[in-house]
Amino acid sequence: MTGDFVPQLAAFMEEHRIWILVLSWAIVSVGLLQTLTYLLQLPTAWLELRKHSQAGDTETSWQMLTADGVAPPISLLVPAYNEEAVIVQSVRSMLTLEYPEIEVIVVNDGSKDGTLQAMIEGFDLKKVARVHERRVNHAAVRGVYGSPLYPRLVLIDKANGGKADAINAGINFSRCPLFCVGDADSLLEAQALLSAARPFMEDPESVVAVGGTIRVVNGCEVKAGRVTKVGLPRRFLPLVQTMEYIRAYLMARLALSRWGALTIISGAFGIFRRDVALEVGGFSHGTVGEDLEIILKIHRFLSEQKRDFTMRFVPEPVCWTEAPESLKILKNQRTRWERGALEGFFKHKDMMMNPKYGNIGTVAFPLSFITDVLGPIVEVLGYLLIPAFYLLGMLSLDFLLAFTALVFTIGVFISACSLILEEMELRRVPRARDLLILIGVAVVENFGYRQINNWWRVVGWWQFLRKKQGWGEMKRKGFTAAKV
Repeated sequence: MTGDFVPQLAAFMEEHRIWILVLSWAIVSVGLLQTLTYLLQLPTAWLELRKHSQAGDTETSWQMLTADGVAPPISLLVPAYNEEAVIVQSVRSMLTLEYPEIEVIVVNDGSKDGTLQAMIEGFDLKKVARVHERRVNHAAVRGVYGSPLYPRLVLIDKANGGKADAINAGINFSRCPLFCVGDADSLLEAQALLSAARPFMEDPESVVAVGGTIRVVNGCEVKAGRVTKVGLPRRFLPLVQTMEYIRAYLMARLALSRWGALTIISGAFGIFRRDVALEVGGFSHGTVGEDLEIILKIHRFLSEQKRDFTMRFVPEPVCWTEAPESLKILKNQRTRWERGALEGFFKHKDMMMNPKYGNIGTVAFPLSFITDVLGPIVEVLGYLLIPAFYLLGMLSLDFLLAFTALVFTIGVFISACSLILEEMELRRVPRARDLLILIGVAVVENFGYRQINNWWRVVGWWQFLRKKQGWGEMKRKGFTAAKV
């Protein structure tokens, strides 16, 4: 039976030769469109990064921006679910951020571990009364905690409702015109809020949201809630994610910000105008991509009202986050990211190619269609069909080798250029040896990691079709384990 399979497959493919050729060219075309997108993003990202670098020398001084009454107060909202290992150190770090006026609101979203008790014991918290107005919906609040020792810290204990629900509770209890959404497993650099809030100070009427850079903390030394020594992870999975984060933030998001087509601000670090978030009804329930959904909601709402607004990505502020170190947890993360991207795209699909929504409709949505909707399916089909076509004699060896070399070479080129951008302007990788390691990772990731990552995205597609909800397991080791 096995001996008959290849002839039968060949006969089937010959019978459907036209459709197979159409599918083949579709795979090649989508791949070329993705490549063209990356090649356009690179110089755009460089121009935007240069603008930010020059602005630090020529624009209004930090002293003027942080003077009394200039820097708007910020509520730092920290949704926490089963974050016992990291929550106290993370909050201590947030309380020492260099910013004129902040409040830290930790929302314990029905944790099943010792998150609540760790906060109470770590900061000597007691139940308090706090007046608030319920403007957006969220699950029931079981208690509010505070301490005279930490007057800028508020802890909200509520029934579990998910990350979006926890953020909404924080918005209701916040008292500042801006709020920053952070993660309990993340560490902000001391001046991160100053850098990220700068666009709001310079253009308070138009700027409605700002995002900052996320970096991998695995491999770094952490003391007293601060990254004291930058290093690379020793394990392969967080190491390859380090390369991914550099590529995503220093290329894609910078370019989209310059094009006025920014559709996502990371849930680990983003600042929003509270009044605008309330106007759109806060963060949406029933989605795993709440960070994407809130941005699309704001774009839709303000565009339909024909209001002048902008969203920006700022590369200087850095938020350090713990990257998954196991295949199981990384798979959960990547399938969830794909589900979130698809939920956002199809929920707002009427914005695609609609000039009413500006560059979000005419640039961002077509790019999302290519990279998020078609991208993973087409790439996985390419992995399967291109070699099959060669084995069946439908492709020449020269074409197969040339196509494979082109795909891998462009992948390495994009990653290397992202590292060059990083080194030219930000210099966040302190040692030449680390740069060489990352270049090596940029090569190695194309042989196995990239393929399995795209397969996980296809799994995310299947989960989206089945309407799966939930985040999956995301265990944390804690910052004390993050050593060089």
